[in-house]
Amino acid sequence: MPGTRTLRVATILVGALGAGPLAADTFAPVTDQSEFVALVEGRELRLGALGITLRVLPDGQIEGRAAGWPVNGNWTWQEGYFCREMDWSGTPIPFNCQLVEAQGDSRLRFTVDRGEGDAASFNLR
Repeated sequence: MPGTRTLRVATILVGALGAGPLAADTFAPVTDQSEFVALVEGRELRLGALGITLRVLPDGQIEGRAAGWPVNGNWTWQEGYFCREMDWSGTPIPFNCQLVEAQGDSRLRFTVDRGEGDAASFNLR
C-alpha cells in the first residue's frame, strides 16, 4: 500500500491539485462522449512530474500507474460529464463526475464536482 511519501500523487488522482496558470480560454469543454473517446482512445494521459500514466479505455475501464503503484477503475459518461471511480493500490478513489476540457488534442483538464472543484491537467501521448 502506498506510503505517506506518495500522498501528493493520491491527492492529484482524487483531483485536488489546481490546474496551474493556464488561461481558461485555451481549453474548450468536451461534453460529448464520442468526442471524449476520440481524444483518449489509444493514448495515455500523463502527469510526468508525479509519475502518473493512465489509459481511459472505450469499454469503461481505467488502468495505469501512479508513483509506481497500479491504478485501475471504471468510468461512464453522464449528462456531459466524465464520471469515474478508481483504486490506487488498495486506496479507493471515490466516484466523482468531472468536467472535461481539451486544449487541442494534446491536453485534457479534469475538474471535479462537475466543474466546481479542483482541477488537474494531463498531457495526451
